[in-house]
Amino acid sequence: MPAATTTTTANAGSDAERLSATAAFVREQDTSVLLSRVLPGLDGPELRALTDQCRFAHAAVLVFPPDEPALRRDLAVGGLSTDAEAQPSVVVRGRLASRHRRDPADLDVRILRPLVRGPAEEVRAVEVFALTVPPGSGLAGIAAEERRQDHEAHLAFDVAQPDPLVLRGLLASFARHGAAADGGGYNPHEDGTVFYFTAPSDTKTAYRRVELYASGDHRDVLTEHLGRSLAPAEPVRQPDRPRPAETLLWLLTGAWTTQALAACARLRLPEAMNRHTGVDSAELARAVGADPQSLATLLRYLAMLGVVSEGPDGFRLTGVGALLDAEAPGSMRPLALMYGGPFYQSFAHLTHTVSSGQPGFEHLYGENHFDHFARDPELAALFDQSMVSSAAMFDALPAHPVLTAAATAPGHPRTVVDIAGGTGELLARILTAHPTLRGILLERPQVLEAARAYLAGTDAGGRCAYRAGDFADVPPGGDVYILSRVLHDWDDDRCRSILRHCADAMPRHADLLIVERLLPADATPSLATAWDLHMMCNTGGRERTADHYARLLEAHGLELVTTTPLALGAHALHARRA
Repeated sequence: MPAATTTTTANAGSDAERLSATAAFVREQDTSVLLSRVLPGLDGPELRALTDQCRFAHAAVLVFPPDEPALRRDLAVGGLSTDAEAQPSVVVRGRLASRHRRDPADLDVRILRPLVRGPAEEVRAVEVFALTVPPGSGLAGIAAEERRQDHEAHLAFDVAQPDPLVLRGLLASFARHGAAADGGGYNPHEDGTVFYFTAPSDTKTAYRRVELYASGDHRDVLTEHLGRSLAPAEPVRQPDRPRPAETLLWLLTGAWTTQALAACARLRLPEAMNRHTGVDSAELARAVGADPQSLATLLRYLAMLGVVSEGPDGFRLTGVGALLDAEAPGSMRPLALMYGGPFYQSFAHLTHTVSSGQPGFEHLYGENHFDHFARDPELAALFDQSMVSSAAMFDALPAHPVLTAAATAPGHPRTVVDIAGGTGELLARILTAHPTLRGILLERPQVLEAARAYLAGTDAGGRCAYRAGDFADVPPGGDVYILSRVLHDWDDDRCRSILRHCADAMPRHADLLIVERLLPADATPSLATAWDLHMMCNTGGRERTADHYARLLEAHGLELVTTTPLALGAHALHARRA
């Protein structure tokens, strides 16, 4: 059967099989025949005109290697060059993050374009998107869903000599034969414009997305195309966008949002509400001791934020609002109180921080935040609770290959050393998941009391030892060392000191796991970018890129081996002695 009658994408089988099938498809297609199958009914002079104006360029496939070497092996098995350069794919990463409700920083997506030859020896490519799915990363579900749905599979045609008239004619032909405009964009780095379509319902290939690529800046034509994407049944129009002044006004209200959430938590509104039955504002005001009219105003604002919802029977709590309930699993109430309290006050001194380099917290309170909290037990307890509020980032960590290997190693039980591990939330999860492991928690004396009480109530309490001290007191002889959300508190000099103490204590066989948010290498929006500002203003620390951490580790004979995405924008960085 000729390849032009192929009706399936490479959505089944191993990554190597998917790559091989896609490469075979690209090699065998005739542009004219493929266009007639993508757009049924296209024939005669119009087909010849389209064939003259554009050529089949590539087919795309999304694969899910555990690491870079595995990707290269699969390329080789699939008959593709292993020398193709991999670059970050911001667009596909953003689409995956949106579909699966993940922070883009959780996803490492690369794009490669190994070249192949068409039937007339014309140069084409297989566009390979690679989402790295390390073992234990928690991304296997995304990989399975994407394999089933094959959202990123598409066919692409390059426009030979693009000018506005030719482009408008091509777009009109695609629309006339049932292809629906489905977005696009201009890439200033490549100086090229992409027009996306959803294939007609009666298309004769299994590829549901089609791309037209025109070199150069054609944003005027793109605007018309995007108008069709947004309102296919209406006249072409430019999409509505907020005016700059309106956008800025919304941005300037960010402080109001923080305080509204903090007020919701302080008043204990979530505890007085539920998700199934509405309650009117007057009844809520009586329950929490608030002024009815003022509370009604706050509730309307919280409804706009999606924290509560308003219906005929009153106000109900949403899933977001439920996280502010002190008794909810994974409650983020302590975080709301911290960000609406001491950290809110210190952020008023951000200008001072940017001007002088001194943390706003230190400028306001006259001391760093660790010393300040140490002198206020109530505030220190709230801070420790706020750290637990983000513990969802630890969900996948116990399955990390380093911990699994330690737990299953023969001989004596292996020891996990959690350095500055707070009240022991992470260590408890690891020891509970792996009953053969033992733990040591290193913390300041005032924190260890709370840690003992917490761990005593878990299955891990009997296998955990406690060490009072500072970073200079890292216990030697452990098998796995953990620094979770520690290094971002400090500048590079202090980080080097902390890592030196770790390296000095670690036996040659030991592993180091670092849990931090990683700054993206590009301008992709990320929680880490926001936390970078927060750390600068409140601790004098910073978030860093993976390469930055690699350099800090290298200074002490440690090598960054892998990075594994976790929840809430965090990553696990695995390091060993070089």
